Amino acid sequence: MAAPAASPRGDDAGVGLQRARLARVERRDALLDAAAELLATDDVDSVSMEAVSERAGVSRPLVYKHFANRRELLSAVYQRESELLHRELSAEVAAAPSVEEMFRALVRGALQAQASRGATFAALRAAGSRTRERRQEQRSRDGTTMRHFASLAASQFGLEGGRATAGVAILLAAIENVLAQWRLRPTAERAALLEDTYVAIVVGGLKELASAT
Repeated sequence: MAAPAASPRGDDAGVGLQRARLARVERRDALLDAAAELLATDDVDSVSMEAVSERAGVSRPLVYKHFANRRELLSAVYQRESELLHRELSAEVAAAPSVEEMFRALVRGALQAQASRGATFAALRAAGSRTRERRQEQRSRDGTTMRHFASLAASQFGLEGGRATAGVAILLAAIENVLAQWRLRPTAERAALLEDTYVAIVVGGLKELASAT
């Protein structure tokens, strides 16, 4: 007599659970999309739980099912946008063939992000969305970037590790000043000038550090 076929219920239950989790992630992403769209078309005050539910075409209780309150929602938007920007910049930097071009890719991407998303990030920060957890995540990303740049700068310019780390840390921090200068005159021509100026300072500074060793 043939053995009875194994019941597929276990596999079906696993597939069903996986689909439910995927659907939950997709719903959450749709709510974040709606919040980001509201931010892009209006100020941060326009982003309420009710406005997001209307924008996404869902009930308000569903929004509360994913986010306890407006602050948590805005923090999630900030986290997602920060991670997306980091991935975009990381891809550009990884494709660069030299330390010089890595710095160029980073500052160019930062200037482009300032032009397209700067107002959104500023509004989210003003609303208190840059929480301690978000700041810790950013510091972790910044630390990874600095170590990567410092390692390659040490190799390409023949720098001692500590000197390379100190120099790269200062050069990366200077990008904030580049962005501040662009905000004073936010034009494409100004961005190109600032990019070239920054890269010249980077290359000159690293060469000077190498010659001083």
